[in-house]
Amino acid sequence: MPMTVQKIQQRLRWFASAEKAALLQRFFKTGPGQYGEGDKFLGVMVPNIRLVKKEFRDAPLPEVKKLLHSPWHEERLLALLILVDQFERGDDVLRKKIYQLYLKNTHYINNWDLVDLSAPKIVGPYLDGGSRARLYRFVRSKNLWDRRIAILATFPYIRNADFVDALSIAEKLLADDEDLMHKAVGWMLREVGKKDVAVLENFLKKHHRKMPRTALRYAIERFPEVKRKKYLKGNV
Repeated sequence: MPMTVQKIQQRLRWFASAEKAALLQRFFKTGPGQYGEGDKFLGVMVPNIRLVKKEFRDAPLPEVKKLLHSPWHEERLLALLILVDQFERGDDVLRKKIYQLYLKNTHYINNWDLVDLSAPKIVGPYLDGGSRARLYRFVRSKNLWDRRIAILATFPYIRNADFVDALSIAEKLLADDEDLMHKAVGWMLREVGKKDVAVLENFLKKHHRKMPRTALRYAIERFPEVKRKKYLKGNV
């Protein structure tokens, strides 16, 4: 099967559903003033998107880039899943090409699922072992999704008990205005706690009184109830 963007789009539309599209429009907050304002959905669920990804996993990067530029959310997600698949299987040359393509097209990585399924799989691993300065440029971005990329990209480092960047970026994002960032920061802090609860508690003892409530709740989710209440009341 020719792996053109038209063929990929045609295949994906086999799974489209107007009813599911309406549900996804609401779930991803696409109304005026909401974080996903104006996004469009075909009504294809993630398991079916992954099926199409398997068929087109070796699509040429120029065709995947065209797909990433789509106004349809599921097509952008499919493009990112293909990029992740190719990045994980690729050599250093291909990984660099995919990383550079990703950086040049973050404008299209514009919802939390698109970030969460790609940044920890591409940005984080590519920067591992070298300079991670790019993450701090994302932190300073006015774009919500760039900032989310910054914190989510630290996920693979956390899994390897490397907490320096996760904690540093979390600290810089504590004053963020967006609730989606509070959730992301709290989530990554909770992951730090899974690896080393003492490291998490050292961070919380310093910051818990000024942290956004959502971030704190996410971070302490795995704590015993008594300890959670103490943190929420500021009695630690």
